[in-house]
Formats: sequence, structure tokens, C-alpha cells
Amino acid sequence: MKQRQLADLIRMDSPDAVLEEVIYILGLISPDCDAGPVTSAFNDTVSLYMGTYPCYQSCNTDYHDLRHTTDDLIAMARLIHGAVIDGKNLTQRLINVGLIATLFHDVGYIQEDDDCDGTGGKYTIGHVQRGMDLLERHGAEYGLSDEEIIAGRAMILCTDLSVDMSAVSFPTAKVELLGILLGSADILAQMADRTYLEKLLFLYYEFREGEVGDYKSEVDLLRKTVGFYDFIARRMEKTAGMTDRFMRLHLSSRWDIHTNLYIDSIERQKKYLQHILKMSNSDPRTFLKREGIVNKVHEMHR
Repeated sequence: MKQRQLADLIRMDSPDAVLEEVIYILGLISPDCDAGPVTSAFNDTVSLYMGTYPCYQSCNTDYHDLRHTTDDLIAMARLIHGAVIDGKNLTQRLINVGLIATLFHDVGYIQEDDDCDGTGGKYTIGHVQRGMDLLERHGAEYGLSDEEIIAGRAMILCTDLSVDMSAVSFPTAKVELLGILLGSADILAQMADRTYLEKLLFLYYEFREGEVGDYKSEVDLLRKTVGFYDFIARRMEKTAGMTDRFMRLHLSSRWDIHTNLYIDSIERQKKYLQHILKMSNSDPRTFLKREGIVNKVHEMHR
């Protein structure tokens, strides 16, 4: 029997399908949940990325795009559900803050209408702060109090890989837990994406424009990604057991699946990357064929 994968559960490429599943998960957490604030923030986020939100251009970063955000959102909802099953007492309002913060965590890549210089990739280093600032400006529109906006900003900060998590100021232990979950969801979602290796070529150009790292080429980024797996393992070492338990609890309860499909996918892709990098006298990009992404990258950056 073919082992089930994340892509088998819902249509990850459909924002509507992701929102429907998130609302379903909220119903599992509490039958009386009010998904209105999350739905409203979700619709505005889609509008923002599509270029129909007032005063903003459409998203022009192909790695940090709408799909990345919706992937993060469903991963965050799953982790939250698992945490509740595990006995963590999270209120509906705080759960909503966590999900809205997830939607805002990468909006800092989006350019305003009058920003015509380059792409959102130039904001790679500052995008987390920009997202936090946007949440501060718009959080009240989704019913968030000043204290909840502060909490949401702290959660978003947890997605910045340059930040020492122990130095983040959390207003409460539950906000800290949701910050850890958001930081984990951000990593798990992107690295478990079945086109993660292909999309790394998009990421190379975002990094180049944002002057991040010392990557000399697309292939150089692929090679250095092997070390990135190790960096992430060290960064998440103290919390990996907890988040793995939460994800397993969710997948078992919702889908009767008793393995962590995110970790399974990440491990498969890591092994494949190591395999293609070991092949002598060959370009590893020739072995990355999913969804024609490599060809698209090269058409965009000839």
C-alpha cells in the first residue's frame, strides 16, 4: 500500500481548501469556535498577495509566496490542535492570535504601490519586522486587543532564524508556546513541501537581492542546504520532541495516520539532495523536475 503523504490529505495548492481545513480543525478544538477573525485575516492576506489589497503590489517573491503562507497556516493549525489534545489549555482568542500571526509572518516581503525598486526579495533581512509592524497597524481590524497584538508580534519574531529564541520577550508562557509552534510550523511547512528542493532556486535569487549569505550560485545554495538541515536540527533540538508529539497527535486524531508526515517528507528530500550532490560530473538541477520549476527559474533569470 502506498504510504500517505501530506499532498494526499488536502489540496495544498488551493487557498480555499486550506482555509476550509483550518476552520474544520478549529471546530475539532472547540465546536463553538468563532472562525470569523481568522477568516477575515485570511481573505485579506490572499488579497494582499494577489495584488488586490489597497496600496500594495502583488507578491513577486516566488519562494515566499502565498503558497508558503498557506502551508505555514495549515501546519500551525495542526500543531495547535495537537497541543490541545496534549492538554495545553489555549483559549480560542489566543489560538486566533497565533493563526493571524502566521498569516502576517511573511507579509513584509510585499511592496507598497510606490515601491518600484526591485522585488520584495530586497526585504529579506527586514521582512519579519515589517510583518510585525503590519500586524500592529491592522490587528485591531480582526478584533485583536493591544495586548494580543503584542503577543502576535512576539510570535512572528520566532520565525526569524537570526534571533535567539531565549532572548525573545514573551508576555506569558502560552504566548511563548505559540511562538515556538509558529517558528516550528514555518520550518516544517517549507522544508516538507514536495517542491522544496526546486524552490530553493527561487530562494537563491531572493537571497542575492537581499544580500543574504555568500551563495555564489543556485548550485552553491543547494550544496549549502545540507548544512542548513544540521543548523535547523540544532535550533529545534529542545522543542523538536514536543512539536513532533503535537503533530503526531493531530494526524492520528484527524486522519488516523500514526507517523509525522512532515518529518518523513523532510528526511526523504534531505536524502535525495545528498544523493544528487554526490553524483560526479553532473548538475544537480537536472534531477529536480517537479512542476517545471527549474525551467521557470531559468526563464526568469537568463
